[in-house]
Amino acid sequence: MRAILLFSLLAGLSGAAAAQQRESLGIFQLWGAFREPGRCYAIAEPFRSPRPEAWRPYASIGYWPGRGVRSQVHFRLSREKRAGSAVLLKIDGATFQLIGGGNNAWAPDRRADADIVAAMRTGIEMSVETRSSRGAFVRDSYRLRGAATAIDAAAIACVK
Repeated sequence: MRAILLFSLLAGLSGAAAAQQRESLGIFQLWGAFREPGRCYAIAEPFRSPRPEAWRPYASIGYWPGRGVRSQVHFRLSREKRAGSAVLLKIDGATFQLIGGGNNAWAPDRRADADIVAAMRTGIEMSVETRSSRGAFVRDSYRLRGAATAIDAAAIACVK
């Protein structure tokens, strides 16, 4: 069931042409790994978040070998964030501050990407919290079962 939801999430992320070029590297419990021309990524949708509006929220760890980018953390938030509001990522007992705008958030630098991915590998659950553009508290919650394997699959696929 989760695999079907994950594939439907990915179908909505890009156009039909890109979807035809997407190669599944596997579904690993609650996370999937995929390869597209020029990039690979692990991705999951939240198990709990506000009802989606015009887009679907997700968490991803991306690799762009041609750009020298690896293990880049990205969140599509369920709501557009309020300008000036902090975006906090909580993984079990650890808290990380993200940067972002609109409905996106990222780690502020490569070191933070590495720290977040390390926490995800051993974590059980994570959440992203901010204030929406309307001022409401927003929390998107993710389970991390399968995250480490999906991240590894994406990393290995982009080494080739």
